[in-house]
Formats: sequence, C-alpha cells, structure tokens
Amino acid sequence: MQRLLICCITYVASDINCESPIRFPKSSTIERIQMRKLISLTAVLLLANYFVAAVPAATAQSASMANAAPVPEFTIYHLEGRRSERLVWLMEELGLPYDLEFTRGDLGASMAAIRAINPDMPVAPTVVYDGQVLVESGAIIEMILARHGGGRLVPPLDSPDFATHLMWIHYSEGSLAARAIADYRVWQIQPPTARSPLVDSEAVVQFAENFLDDKPWFGGEDFSAADIMMLFPLNFAFVLNIVDSTQFPNINAWMEKVTARPAYQAMLDKARPDGMIGSLPALPAHAPSGPR
Repeated sequence: MQRLLICCITYVASDINCESPIRFPKSSTIERIQMRKLISLTAVLLLANYFVAAVPAATAQSASMANAAPVPEFTIYHLEGRRSERLVWLMEELGLPYDLEFTRGDLGASMAAIRAINPDMPVAPTVVYDGQVLVESGAIIEMILARHGGGRLVPPLDSPDFATHLMWIHYSEGSLAARAIADYRVWQIQPPTARSPLVDSEAVVQFAENFLDDKPWFGGEDFSAADIMMLFPLNFAFVLNIVDSTQFPNINAWMEKVTARPAYQAMLDKARPDGMIGSLPALPAHAPSGPR
C-alpha cells in the first residue's frame, strides 16, 4: 500500500505535461485532468487508511505508558546472588526508582536487616512497597508490571505469547526450582546412579530447552519478565552440576543474550559487586543422562 500511495502522490505532484511514473494511454487534456483528480482522491483515501491503521498501535502504547502509576516507596532488602536480584534487574529494565538495602560481602548482616523488617518470614527478597512488607519475587514482579510497567516486559494480552509468558513466570519456581532444589538436597546425601522414574531435574530443564527450539525468549518473540524469572533456577541447575549444562545448547545461547543486557549488567554492578558469595557447593556428579 505504501508503494501505491507514493506513486499516486508523485503523479499528482508532477505536471501533466511532464513524464509521469504512471503510464496511461494518450488522452485529451480534459481526460487527463479528470484522471488526475481521481488519483488525487485515491491518494487521500490511501493516506487516511494508512494513518487509521498506524495510529491505534502507537496510541495504545502511549496510553498504556500514560496510565502507569508512579512508583511509591520501593525498597528491596537483598542478599547477594539470591532471588532478590530479580527485582533489581526488573527495575533497571523498566528504569524505575528503587532503594537497595544490603551489607556488601556480609550475608549475615544483610539477613539481620531483613529479619528486622520481616521477622515472621525473613527471606530475600523482602520488599517494602508503599508501607507494605512483601515477599515472593514472582508476585512482586507481576504487581510492579501491572501497576507501573506501562505494558513493558509483558506480551500483549491477545498475543499467543501471553499465555506462555505467564506459564514460564510460574514454572520457574513451581516446577523448575522446586525439582532442582529437591534433587540437589537428596543427591548431597546419596549421589544418583540413575535417573528418577519421576519428573526429575533433567526433565524440567529439557522442557525449557525444547521451548527455545523455535522461540528466542521465554517471553516468546520478545524478552519479558518470564526471562528474568527463569535465569535464576537455570543458573542454579547448571552451576551446582544438578544437570549436565553442555546438553542444553538453546539455554546456553539464551543465557548469553540475557546476561549481556545492559539492565542485567547494571544489576550485577549494584547487587552483586563482588560476584557470587556464600555459594552452595556443586554436586560431584549429576544423574546420568538418558531415558528414565
């Protein structure tokens, strides 16, 4: 349509005695004037249709951003290398203000600060949001996106990617982290000699690997908060040798992309300035690969 519109406008703008980019049979001056008027009308209609199609998308994005509420007090109580870094990463991606509380290089002191704020459930993240004390990184991420995200880091509601985006947000902890942590604890006591007949760590990681066969992100076609949620448990499974990381090329390629993002690098500078501290020991061996 854009090409036809350009041709029509070019023809109208040209002198009727000059070469036109649109070829017509020889005709009288009156006929040519009538033709020119017809093409002028066509150009106007095409132009109107073009803007009618283009403006709603831009308007919807602008309206979504305009409707995003300003962020109230938002303080992240943090432990280095723990799930609280998800919230730092999120706020950096969105460019939203936040305060970060932790004692650099001292997990004990950082935990004491968390316990003072949230004695009943001293976990990282603990967040103070407009006077409320909140836990659970996934729930906090969804709340921030709904109130302050302005449509960012979430696929459109009517997109096929929206359903899988939500699935991976919850899969990250409900299936992946839960299984990986359980296997890690058991295998510390008794190293595995065969794969479990149940859904094991390799299976939950392989499910993620398979999804990335034809999608660049866990958000689908675009990076989303699902990618923020998925990195922590996948890193956990790889770094602690719960699964053989070399068997998952899609996830490795995805990890390179997400960790290269400027917002992720900003998170590392602010929330993990000395790298990982107090890390758990890697398993000496993971379960053998192959069928269960």
